[in-house]
Amino acid sequence: MDINPATTMNHYQEDEVRPRVAVSSCLIGEMVRFNGGHSRDRFLSGELDPYVDWVPICPEIAIGLGAPRETLRLERSPEGPHLVTRKTGRDLTEEMTDLAAERARTLDVDGYVFKSKSPSCGIHGIPVYAGTAAVDRRSRGVFAGRILDAHPLLPVEDEGRLHDPLIRETFVERIFANARLRALLESDWRPRDLVAFHARHKMQILSHDPDVYRETGRIVARAGALGRAELAARYTEAFRTAFVRKTSVGRHVNVLQHCAGMIGDLLDPVRRTDLAEVIASYQAGLVALSVPLALIRHNARGAAASYVRDQTYFAPFPERLRLRNHVPA
Repeated sequence: MDINPATTMNHYQEDEVRPRVAVSSCLIGEMVRFNGGHSRDRFLSGELDPYVDWVPICPEIAIGLGAPRETLRLERSPEGPHLVTRKTGRDLTEEMTDLAAERARTLDVDGYVFKSKSPSCGIHGIPVYAGTAAVDRRSRGVFAGRILDAHPLLPVEDEGRLHDPLIRETFVERIFANARLRALLESDWRPRDLVAFHARHKMQILSHDPDVYRETGRIVARAGALGRAELAARYTEAFRTAFVRKTSVGRHVNVLQHCAGMIGDLLDPVRRTDLAEVIASYQAGLVALSVPLALIRHNARGAAASYVRDQTYFAPFPERLRLRNHVPA
């Protein structure tokens, strides 16, 4: 089914979609830390804040602990790590596990940013103690672990890892992709709208996972035959699965060359050569991804190149975030 994505999806403004992102409350400045303070993160509460709708959650406050409060840690037990207060040894595992199960059932967000190094919210590297010694430093926080188990396709990071430019770019790309799909499926959509949505996302999906790219294509090819609920469920799972796999320079080069080939007939020999050289420079680690992307978009002017120009691959998130300006290592 050939559909021009520019002529459909009138039920919502895709470019104005705002991701809903759950976040540890302290990271956006709420005074809920054990010491009564906060851990405001500059990127989250500054650069990203204008573009997302935060869903703040502090599990310690939610189970009735105050701020300030006694610090917590994970302690080894036969049943797995237990969450206990450091001084008094109060076991909070059951309360925290019950809260996590309740939140997991009702969680409706496009991503989650957890507080690093927290025995409740940490997603990796949390120490487990036996007495005064840390016997394992590979655990997850009790609350975060249950959320991750219940939502394996949810984009999840902590504020520490988001300092890495590639991890930051990947996470933000995923939350905006999820938000666009959520907005479509919350609208009065028709199968043709999903086909058009897929048409705009094809190159972005291909840059992550060529196998899932083919799977999503097979799903939308049956858009008119599948029931609406089944179509939405199957496409959502495949779409989110695609973005679990990180992009690479090689896959980006493949997509860039693919797009360059689609507009090649519109360019004179000099421009085709320039484009090929810029893609090669990106592949060699000499320029950022933003450089060949900008050149392709510049050359994809006019109706004949609208399919390439309208791909979400070229603008997967607001350009003012400047997340594709780093040179690959």
